[in-house]
Amino acid sequence: MRAFKRNGKEGFTLVELMIVVAIIGVLAALAIFGVNRYLGASKSAEAKQTVGAITRAAVAAYDRDVITAEVLTAGTASAVNARVLCLTATTTPDAVPAGRKSLPDFNTGGQTDGWKCLKFSLDQPVMYQYGYGKDARPAMTQGTVPTSGTNSVPLNNPGFHVVAEGDVDNNAEYSWFHRTATIIGTTKELNVSTQVGIVNEYE
Repeated sequence: MRAFKRNGKEGFTLVELMIVVAIIGVLAALAIFGVNRYLGASKSAEAKQTVGAITRAAVAAYDRDVITAEVLTAGTASAVNARVLCLTATTTPDAVPAGRKSLPDFNTGGQTDGWKCLKFSLDQPVMYQYGYGKDARPAMTQGTVPTSGTNSVPLNNPGFHVVAEGDVDNNAEYSWFHRTATIIGTTKELNVSTQVGIVNEYE
């Protein structure tokens, strides 16, 4: 009987196997980084959208004329209608909901101040703490908001500031999302920042 001989290589060399394993490792690392970045972006989307919504509510509240209730007598005129910013709102929730969700209480303030003046509310749990301040940055409960540099939260006056602060990873590192507006002196129009400023988005 004749024995048949196999032609060619009988398997992969150790070097080839190591190269394949290295390539798989690099691809896995890239995939994990991409997934983590995607998850971080999906969480920060809440802050961006809510900061934008609060800003729109503040602009709408400013555009409503405040008319003083008066009883006029013959030959007199009422006070001039004026546009005014809502006064500072209570930061909500009470603390940054680190690594979890919390249901905020936007049912605070009155006709001229707070969330009721802004006519803003949310009925869904959130992962960030939100603040609105007139003529000053709202007081947030954690971290130190940068006040200088490219991504800082500026202090404009007169105007308003909307800030979201979060720690979605519960690692004591905080991210901030902010938007500001300034009242133009002569026209009394609001000059609103063109986009949401971000500091340490992914912590």
